[in-house]
Amino acid sequence: MVNYREILRLTSLGYSQRQIASSVHCSRRTISEVMTLAQAADIQWPLSEEVTNEVLVATFYPERFAATNLRKEPNYSYIHKELAKPGVNLSLLWTEYCEQAHSAGQIPYMYTQFCEKYRHWAKLTKATMRIKHKPGDAMQVDWAGNTIPLYDKYTGDYSDVYLFVSVLPCSCKAYAEPCENMKGECWLTCHSNAYTYFGGVPRLLIPDNLKAGVIKNTRYETILNRSYQELAEYYGTAIVPARVKRPQDKSLVEGSVKYASTWIIAALRNHRFFSMQEIREAVAEKLEDLNSYPFKKREGNRNSAYLEEEQAFMKPLPLTPYEPAVWSTAKVLSDYLITDGKNKYSIPFDLIGETVDIRLTRNTIEAFFHGSRVASHPRRQCAERDPVTIPEHMPAEHKKYLTYNADEFRIWSKGIGDKTATVVEHFLSGGFAPEQGYKSCASLTKLADRYGHDRVE
Repeated sequence: MVNYREILRLTSLGYSQRQIASSVHCSRRTISEVMTLAQAADIQWPLSEEVTNEVLVATFYPERFAATNLRKEPNYSYIHKELAKPGVNLSLLWTEYCEQAHSAGQIPYMYTQFCEKYRHWAKLTKATMRIKHKPGDAMQVDWAGNTIPLYDKYTGDYSDVYLFVSVLPCSCKAYAEPCENMKGECWLTCHSNAYTYFGGVPRLLIPDNLKAGVIKNTRYETILNRSYQELAEYYGTAIVPARVKRPQDKSLVEGSVKYASTWIIAALRNHRFFSMQEIREAVAEKLEDLNSYPFKKREGNRNSAYLEEEQAFMKPLPLTPYEPAVWSTAKVLSDYLITDGKNKYSIPFDLIGETVDIRLTRNTIEAFFHGSRVASHPRRQCAERDPVTIPEHMPAEHKKYLTYNADEFRIWSKGIGDKTATVVEHFLSGGFAPEQGYKSCASLTKLADRYGHDRVE
């Protein structure tokens, strides 16, 4: 709008039309027209504060002012709430606004004015701008570049503790968790804990291109780590990795990583930690300070913004907690055993020479062949020498060997006859230990299989 008050003020000070036009950024023709209309209406400077530019427009251009009043003013609060819904944008809301204006016999604003007025309203009311980030739409994740030292109380040496950071772009609420390493199991556990901390699941998950989550990410295809994909399917979210060397794709988490480095890692620089539990407690305390710190450009903080504007749009958590699983592949050797790194476990012997998929969780180890589970074992927590075997996984000869013991041989011989039982007892008691007669007893069983029980007897 033309600043009519400023034109009248500068005119009263004796400035030329060229100088006034340069100052208020309008044409000399407009300046001349305003001066003529003011003289005709006997309006002179100084003017009272009540005589605003709108009042002057109504005085100078009554027809234009009447047409302006016919325009329908958008409901900016309604627009702001609707933008939070999935798929809703300003273009759609402007179309609906135009239909409402026409049905009410009023004139709608053009799309450009509609958007400018909404942005102006959002700025004045300190409302969250949802044009780029909708509530409950995405969670961005990354590892902080700096680490926290964990000291050994006896030697004084230290090891690095890494910091996982995730952020919700709309409310900017962050979550951070210290980890002893950046391997797959820690990566998955941190995601699960982040969802639990937020109390819900967003629609998208945006990670960096780290090996624990993304195998390959090019212009044409994205191949995710199987464990990471399984986590996404469990929580009902979709993984969309950031483009390679494009930090702007997850700019908020990059900023939150810097904040975390300042509010958590740098704030704890003078502390010496001797256990992971101490680090977790300190990080949790600093995380609450970060989420409670007031915004500089709008009211509230990360916690209040999440509760007021984003929590209602998050998907609910699954009923049962997620158990992180790490996938790998292995070729089955002649001993038909697979390993979790500490212990060995059996799988069906007919898979010898084949490649199977191994799924490891904290409590179980599973083997899959062509998508079907072929073996499952409770996972040992301590390393042991003997493997975990199931008789059903063994070939017939190996299963038979497991039955080699004194009681089984005596039961078998009595089923043949008294003479056979006498000979078996002689084999078992003829040496210093029953095991010395196992070989002879086994040979006798083979004779019975070849020639029949009656002939052996």
